[in-house]
This record gives sequence, structure tokens and C-alpha cells, in this order.
Amino acid sequence: MTEKECEHHHDEDEKMRKLIGAVVLGFLAVVLFVVFLVWAILHPHGPRFVLQDATIYAFNVSQPNYLTSNLQVTLSSRNPNDKIGIFYDRLDIYASYRNQQVTLATLLPATYQGHLDVTVWSPFLYGTTVPVAPYFSPALSQDLTAGMVLLNIKIDGWVRWKVGTWVSGRYRLHVNCPAYITLAGHFSGDGPAVKYQLVQRCAVDV
Repeated sequence: MTEKECEHHHDEDEKMRKLIGAVVLGFLAVVLFVVFLVWAILHPHGPRFVLQDATIYAFNVSQPNYLTSNLQVTLSSRNPNDKIGIFYDRLDIYASYRNQQVTLATLLPATYQGHLDVTVWSPFLYGTTVPVAPYFSPALSQDLTAGMVLLNIKIDGWVRWKVGTWVSGRYRLHVNCPAYITLAGHFSGDGPAVKYQLVQRCAVDV
């Protein structure tokens, strides 16, 4: 084979490689465009959480700056999408007061939520002699004197979307449910529990 024929053969190989590369890139672009188009048409909405009720078993502060809070909450989540399912991979739920976590995080069971489905959880939240900030005790005393305490039931976790057989990557989920609890005095945990019907819609950020 002459030098000229070799150069011609090399040029043909180079053109073939460029053609194959262009075809692959074009195919990937089409696939990504279709996925984006389907995603844009379906337009997934985040789940809607509602805090249904809260049962208080204990809620009191002791010196020096320790809080005990034991409660059970019932909350529901609804998938508002009629063509998209939701995987809840990991959900940690806990109670906070004045931006401070006052119970241990409870892990909710992983679950799949189908189109327009509703899921209900009723976890127990425990926080025994949890150390709190110095300002916490007088602030709680003021709230108890006023007869109302604002607790926030929060959820941190991960969700995935399911469209047909396609499943998305994980997205961070933050849920904040305000619970206005009317308390007359301190709960010691020895007396009867008090249940509050709340039906409070939660703020959801995905």
C-alpha cells in the first residue's frame, strides 16, 4: 500500500470515528430531551403532609435546664400526582421547640406511595432530660403561663420520583408541621395523657 493510500485510509477511519461520535451524541441528546419533555409535561408536585393530632404524655422542664417531652403524633402524607409515584427512602421525625430539637429522631419505615395515595404514620417521639439552652426554661415558663406552647414536628429525609419504570435520583425532603398545644401547667408523665386534634397542614420543601 502506497503512502497516499495509507493517508486516504486514515482519513476514512477518522471520518468514521467522528460520524459514530456524532450519532452517539445525537442519540443521547434525543434521550435527554425526551426525559426532560416527559418531566416537564408531568410536572411533579411534592407530597402534602398534614399533622392530624398529637398526644402529650410528658412535657416539663427541670433544673438546671433539662426538658422531658414524650408524645405521639399522627400525620398523613398524600401524593397529589396522578401519574407519578413517590419513594420515601428515609424519613427522620422529631419535635423541636424554639428552633431546638427536644426529642430523639424516630425513623419512619421506608415506603412507596402510588398515584394519589395517602400514607399515615403514628410515631412516638421521646426526649428524656434533654439539655437545653439557658434561656429555654424562662421562655417555656412564659408560654406555660400564657397557656400555649408552639411545638414544631419536623421531618428530614429523602424521596425519589417514579414515572413508569423510570426512577429518579434522590431529592432532599424537609417538612415542618406547627403544633399549637394548650398546656395548663406541667405534664409530669404520671397523669393521664392529653390528645389534641390539630389537622394542621405542614410546610414541605423538596
